[in-house]
This record gives sequence, structure tokens and C-alpha cells, in this order.
Amino acid sequence: VQLQASGGGLVQAGGSLRLSCAASGRTSGNYDMAWFRQAPGKEREFVAAISPSTRVQYYGASVSGRFTIARDNIKNTVYLQMNSLKPEDTAVYHCAARRMAVPLTPAGFNNWGQGTQVTVSS
Repeated sequence: VQLQASGGGLVQAGGSLRLSCAASGRTSGNYDMAWFRQAPGKEREFVAAISPSTRVQYYGASVSGRFTIARDNIKNTVYLQMNSLKPEDTAVYHCAARRMAVPLTPAGFNNWGQGTQVTVSS
């Protein structure tokens, strides 16, 4: 599966952005999808994950209540709606995939796409 993220940009604190991640290639399998982010000088951080059915979602503590992950299996695209953005949300955001596994956790994502930069100004 090849993944391509888009939708990043510069936004003021309190604003919103929606990221998209288009999947191509062998997308017929059941894949959990996720977003991670990495800020300069920091370790990669889990943001959100979603099951193939969309019924199960899992969020990192720092974004819970502000971000929403969604997917469109017809378009093979996963989205990350980011609201109430803060300067500490500034990072490169990557989408990732793994074969569906239970439970849905941040572990095991082994298929990565190029990231998209999100910058939040204060």
C-alpha cells in the first residue's frame, strides 16, 4: 500500500485544518489506518487510528476531543480533522497503515507515507 498525505499548511492558533491521506496499490485488504506526527527534536507521537469498519477509533491524549479521524473506503482515503489547533500541534504529520489487528493500538504500523507539514502560529 502506498500512502500520500496532503492538506498541511500554516494556520493560526484556534484554527482548523483537514489532512487527507490517499492510499493506492493493494488496498483491497483490511487495513487499520493511523496518523502520527513528529516535531523537530522530538520523538514520533501517535495521533489517531481507525479500524477498517470505522467503528473503532483511538486517539492520543494530547489531541483527544480536538481531532477527529475518519475514512472513506470507497475513495481509499483517511482524513484527520484538526480543530482548536495549538502551537504545540506543529509537526510533520504522517499517515500509516497496518493489517487489521485487534485491539486497535498505536503499535504495529509498518507502512508509511510521506508527511505533510502543519504549522500553528501563536
